[in-house]
Amino acid sequence: MFKLMKLEMKKFKLGSYSVNAVIANFVILGFIFLIAYISKVEGDQDFVNYQEVLTVIDSFVRGTFIIFAATLIAKLIIGEFKNKTITTLFMYPISRKKIITAKLAIVFIFTFTWIIISNLFITSVYCLVSVNYQLIPDTLTASLLQEHGVSVLMYAVAASGMSLIPLYFGMKKYSIPTTIITSILIVVLVTSNNGGFSLNDIFVIPLSLALIGLVIAYLAIRNIDRIDIGV
Repeated sequence: MFKLMKLEMKKFKLGSYSVNAVIANFVILGFIFLIAYISKVEGDQDFVNYQEVLTVIDSFVRGTFIIFAATLIAKLIIGEFKNKTITTLFMYPISRKKIITAKLAIVFIFTFTWIIISNLFITSVYCLVSVNYQLIPDTLTASLLQEHGVSVLMYAVAASGMSLIPLYFGMKKYSIPTTIITSILIVVLVTSNNGGFSLNDIFVIPLSLALIGLVIAYLAIRNIDRIDIGV
């Protein structure tokens, strides 16, 4: 399985996705600093404590990599079916189920890994600067960081699961735009804030979406042998 995953990553040159992920990290970090700077200039504090800024960072990170996951699904799976290049792959003496499992595992692991790395990097840099330049009128505590670390881990698993939902819609007509648009709608649904309330605050909602994503992945793997690939 791991060998198959390595071959897939090499075939599609997925190293470029990691480069783009690093760039996305700096964009998110710059945006967070911009919010802090504008707030300071206007005298209107957007972040009154570290809990708020850590939550915002996590939301930006998860939203970004759910969309990243959709582009991966589009490239690794939808595009191959759309262009019928998957037929060549299915001619190899490897089961279709193993091939699709490897592709979906790449998406899940990439999403989970980069959500963790990005949260760690962006949070570390922002907090370091904030402590030295007093960007937030609050004290950063070890207990807060510990609680946030557990939260990031749980939501990273949930986000990685729900990132598989676009697979269902993309496979309907092998549509790459549908795949990506679905991921954007999921991000808007989960991260939108209305009067301080977000669906993301109720953990059972992202958890339920994650389970739906995993079920979709399971059904895709189970039913792959039934799909007729036209030449």
